[in-house]
Amino acid sequence: MRLVLLGPPGAGKGTQAQRLVARHGIVQLSTGDMLRAAVAAGTPVGLKAKAVMDAGGLVSDEIVIGIIAERIGEADAKNGFILDGFPRTVAQAEALDHLLTEKGLKLDAVIELVVDQEKLVNRILNRAAEAAAKGEPVRKDDDPVVFKTRLEAYNRDTAVVAPYYKARGQLKQIDGMAPIDQVTAAIDGVLAEAV
Repeated sequence: MRLVLLGPPGAGKGTQAQRLVARHGIVQLSTGDMLRAAVAAGTPVGLKAKAVMDAGGLVSDEIVIGIIAERIGEADAKNGFILDGFPRTVAQAEALDHLLTEKGLKLDAVIELVVDQEKLVNRILNRAAEAAAKGEPVRKDDDPVVFKTRLEAYNRDTAVVAPYYKARGQLKQIDGMAPIDQVTAAIDGVLAEAV
């Protein structure tokens, strides 16, 4: 099972990815985690990424795709994977399609968690307030200013990926504002149809 989870920050992609990993024995692939691992392992692509990151630059799509190509070839990804946070642009989506075709693979589903962004901001503010009230640390991502900046970046750069997959007939949209268990059940329904 090979999936892409789309949606703005705070939509619940991480929560749903963890549930999918537990139920289906697949791995969640985060580009940030993969980049750090490749750099630490000293792979050829990891060394390229390290040079760019050490210079303070953004890692190119070519390097990110190289990291993904290496990672999906590892044993634990043979049963499938969830891409969370990638692709972020249409160019990355096209490069992913090309990579999977070269490997004789395809995506089983592209799922977008659709949310009301105004309510989403309130959800994040409530989550931060609840954590603070319990004396727990507030996640950096739950800082209202940081969150709004991330949401703006998503709307500017990444929101175009969903229409790309929709035009290809691959996109399935789910109400990300529903309770967590209902979102999980809706994802399970999409995956049952895909198999």
